[in-house]
Amino acid sequence: MQIRYFREYSHYLDRFMEFKMYGHAGKLCFVFPCQDGRFFEWEDRGMFELVKDLIEEGRIQFCTVDSIDKETWSSFGDTHHRMWLQECWVQYIMEELVPSALWKAGLPQDEKCMTLGASMGGTHAANLFFRFPDRFDKVLGISGVYDMNEYFHGVYDDNCYNNDPCAYLTGMDPSHPYIQKYNDSQIILTVGQGAWEDVCKNSLQKLSKILYEKGIHAWIDFWGYDVNHDWPWWEVMLRYFLPKMV
Repeated sequence: MQIRYFREYSHYLDRFMEFKMYGHAGKLCFVFPCQDGRFFEWEDRGMFELVKDLIEEGRIQFCTVDSIDKETWSSFGDTHHRMWLQECWVQYIMEELVPSALWKAGLPQDEKCMTLGASMGGTHAANLFFRFPDRFDKVLGISGVYDMNEYFHGVYDDNCYNNDPCAYLTGMDPSHPYIQKYNDSQIILTVGQGAWEDVCKNSLQKLSKILYEKGIHAWIDFWGYDVNHDWPWWEVMLRYFLPKMV
């Protein structure tokens, strides 16, 4: 498996950001770590080894995104500043990381990509997919949270709204052109119903209802009461779903 490390300056974040790429061909998939996680988390956890066959067959290649969650979602600082910084991170991904990764992957700049993550990584994956359907046409969100209101600490502004999938999808007009783009894409959102999954399960139930009401087609999959919010089950979910997407 080809693995490459990069460190590039972000003008949006005014700092150097690190990422790694895995594979040599196929669908370019951006992978987001768990809350406060780093770009090397999935490699450390052996997740890419689980799908090594798909990588070596040239069906998929990955770019692992670094988070700034400690300054945004995990911080108890000023909400306006935290969500402004979150939006800077989103713009870093869309305007700097994605074009750079596409070029390094040998793909056209208009090539559509995939997003993937577990826990807060699943939140990021879904948020980027739903916000930018011209850029992404596949998402696999595992045990994510999609109703972000509890993170805003009683404060709300445009940056909060734009990073709160349940909010902006509720507010989306049923005739919005994004809905057809979603339906031309592949959406898989899954969660367990075991230990530490209650918040994620409730959040996905809420999002599922919104998607249904808007006519957005998605594979929403609730796994059993023995399926916990933890890496061993995320390994099983990745191995189950990903071959169906590439």
